[in-house]
Amino acid sequence: MGLFRAKGVVYKPVENVNLGPDSDEFYLQANVKAPRMAGFPVKIFAWFLESRIFGTFLLYILKRNNLIHKLVTNAELKESPVYVPMHPFEELNEQEVKHIDSGLSPSEQVQQAINCLPLPSEKIVNGLKPSFRRWTIMDYSKAYSSGEITPCMVAEQLVTAIRESSSPPMDMAFFINYDAEDILRQAKESTRRYERGEPISALDGVPIAIKDEIDCSPYPTTGGTKWLHKFRSCKGDACCVMRLRSCGAVIIGKTNMHELGAGTSGINPHYGATRNPYNPGMISGGSSSGSAAVVAAGLCPVALGVDGGGSVRMPAALCGVVGFKPTFGRVPHSGVLPLNWTVGMVGVLAGTIEDAFIVYAAINGPLPSHETSAIPLPKVYFPLLQSTNSVSNVILARYGEWFSDCGDDIRTCCSQALHQLSEKFGWKTVDVTIPDIESMRLAHYLTIGSECTAALSSYLEKLDNAESGWDLRVALCVYGSFSGEEYIKAQKLRSRQMQFHRNIFTKADVIVTPTVGVTAYPIFDDALKTGELDYINGAALVRYQIAGNFLGLPAVTVPVGYDKNGLPIGLQFIGRPWSEPTLIHIAYAMQTLCVSKYRKPQVFYDLLEKD
Repeated sequence: MGLFRAKGVVYKPVENVNLGPDSDEFYLQANVKAPRMAGFPVKIFAWFLESRIFGTFLLYILKRNNLIHKLVTNAELKESPVYVPMHPFEELNEQEVKHIDSGLSPSEQVQQAINCLPLPSEKIVNGLKPSFRRWTIMDYSKAYSSGEITPCMVAEQLVTAIRESSSPPMDMAFFINYDAEDILRQAKESTRRYERGEPISALDGVPIAIKDEIDCSPYPTTGGTKWLHKFRSCKGDACCVMRLRSCGAVIIGKTNMHELGAGTSGINPHYGATRNPYNPGMISGGSSSGSAAVVAAGLCPVALGVDGGGSVRMPAALCGVVGFKPTFGRVPHSGVLPLNWTVGMVGVLAGTIEDAFIVYAAINGPLPSHETSAIPLPKVYFPLLQSTNSVSNVILARYGEWFSDCGDDIRTCCSQALHQLSEKFGWKTVDVTIPDIESMRLAHYLTIGSECTAALSSYLEKLDNAESGWDLRVALCVYGSFSGEEYIKAQKLRSRQMQFHRNIFTKADVIVTPTVGVTAYPIFDDALKTGELDYINGAALVRYQIAGNFLGLPAVTVPVGYDKNGLPIGLQFIGRPWSEPTLIHIAYAMQTLCVSKYRKPQVFYDLLEKD
């Protein structure tokens, strides 16, 4: 292949790159050269890729045509590689925050978060009472405490709703696994605690769903596959699940996901295509598809996901809910499938930013074993949401060409939302340039693929290919083609981008973008049994996601409107490391301006029966 070696980019040293609005850095749009495939064509393609004769040549062509060779493999860059995006903790002097003692239990941290919330009101915003809103953690907690409804009553309705949504004609494919008896058992224990007047926390009795990438008894952890749990048994709860249980939450089952997290649509050939509650003919997004959809459909106020390449924020935006991904290292990864250990993070999907905050309060913090670590532990601050108006002088960085590289409805809606923030709160938007965004996307893809195959190598040797979906088989072929040299080049690009972003955060508090480049697109019948390859839509969905994962930055998406077909649109804020309180403040401010326009999905369950 040496004769055909694609010439690589020579990257300028970081210190010579202009990040201002007058920069001459060229914005390169995603250069995806791959047709959509599903059904029989994807089988043929997988067979060719898996063949020794054709596979190597085909993979070379694919990587060359999609600029991996030019922008990563053969690139010349001087930066040293950074393999793990762990940021040293620094005091950020954020406004309107409260320091939280590191010795608190999860339930005590939940109470501290609730103390930061605004006082209950009729939720009239800008003189308008919202036409629709999902029930929140505090709605459940108050209903249980007043005795007007019990966790048992909610659990019974919930089990009925899950059965209905999982069966024809709906087939929403929200869950991979749930156990009605286990749900009812947890609800009975919670009901008894309320009867004694001893609920553990505001989360007591609140239904919460868990992505099937996170260990959670009594369920196997499948990762969306039909085989992984046979090789790797679930021996107990992940740390984040354990912390939720210690607050009294009712864990309602394992949500559906894109197989091994290796796609963006949420179409799983084994467990069904997770359908979007706003339009069941459309995708819900991946890979935390089920977690986004169950929250959107009202089956629970909150669910956990894992965000390795936008896998929490992307489906959250497509399903019209909040998606929150903390800083790398803020939430323990213990008990999560080690599919992508330097880019993946447990994240929260919720109907409101307040609920995302409460669950973040429950699950954040180091493992107890880290107490003897030589690395100073990051301090925890919570945002005082009673006083959003007093968070002043927020500066939002916007890269105009990147921001506008999306569908017309998304661009218009997100621009209007940003204008509203400026008008209402007097916050400023500054124009910046973020170089090499497409290079960062490819470097992240190379990293997540390499880490996935490295993590699964001992299992993949024993695996019969026929047990995997056809789209996953293609993904694993591509992942397995990456070399050690390519992985190191990708980590040099990571180092470069971390320096760029550090510089931008000296001028701004957050970077603002649309969350995804396209709204939810149709689920086609030919993809149901094989999965689909749709790299063009996939690149549009991950366009704004990568910095959060590759660089370990916290990020949040908030619903801000709908396209002309009534499908949700999200706006994303990416923060500097450890700035979760400022991100939550900004997201809450955005939510207050949009909440009166939120719409009810086509598929929605009212478990508190207050309609």
